[in-house]
Amino acid sequence: MKNVKSWDVIIIGGGIIGLSLSLTLRKKDASVLVVERGEPGREASHAAGGMLVDCLIETPATLQTLATASAKMYPEFALELELEAGMKVDLRDFGTILFPSLDHIRHPQLKIASLNFAHLLEQEPALHPLDQRREAFFLKERSIDPRAVTHAAWHTAKNRSVDFSSGDAVTAINLSDGRISGVTTTKTSFLAEKVVNCAGAWSGQIGPHSIPTRPVKGQMLCLAMHPRDLLKHVIRTPKVYLIPRSDGRLLVGATVEEAGFDKRTDPDTIQRLYRAALELVPQLRNAKILEDWAGLRPGTPDALPILGATPTPGYFVATGHFRDGILLAPITAKIMADLITGTDPGLDLAPFRLARFSSPSS
Repeated sequence: MKNVKSWDVIIIGGGIIGLSLSLTLRKKDASVLVVERGEPGREASHAAGGMLVDCLIETPATLQTLATASAKMYPEFALELELEAGMKVDLRDFGTILFPSLDHIRHPQLKIASLNFAHLLEQEPALHPLDQRREAFFLKERSIDPRAVTHAAWHTAKNRSVDFSSGDAVTAINLSDGRISGVTTTKTSFLAEKVVNCAGAWSGQIGPHSIPTRPVKGQMLCLAMHPRDLLKHVIRTPKVYLIPRSDGRLLVGATVEEAGFDKRTDPDTIQRLYRAALELVPQLRNAKILEDWAGLRPGTPDALPILGATPTPGYFVATGHFRDGILLAPITAKIMADLITGTDPGLDLAPFRLARFSSPSS
């Protein structure tokens, strides 16, 4: 039996992208239903590291404008969630210490402060003495706890009367006279004149258009630091990155693997990451491994997100954020909410349109 209730917008996918979009749409008085195949926030958002990377030498040039705009939005975005959800999201503003590769050092746009040995020793005395003597750079970046910010976004969405359907995957996009009319799921159907595909690595499994996303596996682990403030900065090297949390946890990551939808962790890989962390910070040798996991990032052929309208009236896509889903959530929500409600987002979205993957003859 079909559901007779209708919404202004249905969002497919309850990760940080879908949740953030639902919040912005509610600010524009749109009624919103989020349809999530599993549990909201438990896929790529739950597995992410939370580095808000806004760096000329690591962010694709095409993505830099969006990355910088979103990074600037984060303090207000995080505070809004904390106040409305009544929980901390651990937005940290200590910055990143980058031990660059040779390619990084030679990058023509490297305009970041170099750290001398004495300054590095003062900033992070727990680093291995040899690493303290390597060339390092300071980046004015933030980090956030992805699980906390996603959970806060979910609570805030519920507070703002966003509706949810969980554990029920979308199987089809419904059309009426060539326009969107809603979605069909494994259990029922829902009505809406606008639908947004925010299904991450699963976006390509939903028609009517070919969306070239794929899962890109990333394995990580979490250690308990002793003392709790053993590290202050995010530490990034070509081999591994370390992300300290305010509660004394330390995330160690991450791999980039083409492994389909396989989310299993590999003990040898986890140990390799652990050893790489020990090489950087010898005091971690007695740290307890609290958890390890693997997540599936939504990759695209050109490593850029897919944002905007599709050829089907009322059908939009916001997916393929790869490793930047947490970072790009605020700006993606603004852009997509503007497009859905007929407002000019004020940004050039041509590089992110779905049409870039269409052949000239199609």
